[in-house]
Amino acid sequence: MTGYQINDLASGQLVLAAEQIEPGHHPTAQLFGLTFNTDTILSTVIAGVILLALGLYMARKASAGKPSKLQLIFEMLVEWVQGQVNEQMGVRAPKGVVQLCVTLFAFILISNWLAALPTEPVAPPPTSDVNLVYPMALLVIISVNVVSWRRKGAKHYFGHFAKPYAFLAPIEIVTQFFGRPVSLALRLWGNIFAGGLMVMVIGQMPAYVLWLPNAAWKLFDMFIGALQALIFSLLTIIYFGEAVGEEDEAAAH
Repeated sequence: MTGYQINDLASGQLVLAAEQIEPGHHPTAQLFGLTFNTDTILSTVIAGVILLALGLYMARKASAGKPSKLQLIFEMLVEWVQGQVNEQMGVRAPKGVVQLCVTLFAFILISNWLAALPTEPVAPPPTSDVNLVYPMALLVIISVNVVSWRRKGAKHYFGHFAKPYAFLAPIEIVTQFFGRPVSLALRLWGNIFAGGLMVMVIGQMPAYVLWLPNAAWKLFDMFIGALQALIFSLLTIIYFGEAVGEEDEAAAH
């Protein structure tokens, strides 16, 4: 078989695989008239159990004299988040924002890295389902606005939507409560969904060309998963920083 024939065969297999894959398809179950994506629920539970198990194990083995590798990694993550929070907000940082961002990063990272496990067809990364990432983004935006309301008071909270011009208030409100959560969610979902789709397509290729692209893509997919967890957490810190920063404007008036 010539090189051209091999390439044609591989291309044909790839096209056939792409035709057989149904993007965004999830097995579902009905309960109380509601539809639930069972694979997303399963993978979310798996990611949560892994996160809790690692946290409990690390807490049990924590040592100031001889920390484990897991403890060192966790301490590096906390120090990085604390540094970003201090840079954005300093002493004005809302209570619990560091814990929230550390938890978001760890959970998203573990969820994204489920793509590297052979169980992906049954339990794909839950972050590849918009039904999970939208609530996560809403959690961040609601928390940010609650902090902003409490810090500035109702008058200045609603007043900042009309700056610099009152007629722009509807645009600012749509941006705050629709644009930000949608962009925050879709940025994470799009990359993880695309990565999972590529792995599914590559998995249908012939065995003699499968191992190299599949292994290479999974490594790249893990890198993208870590990067997206980092970006999600960093944007969360920035949003909180903006909410706290606007507190100074309220105090000045």
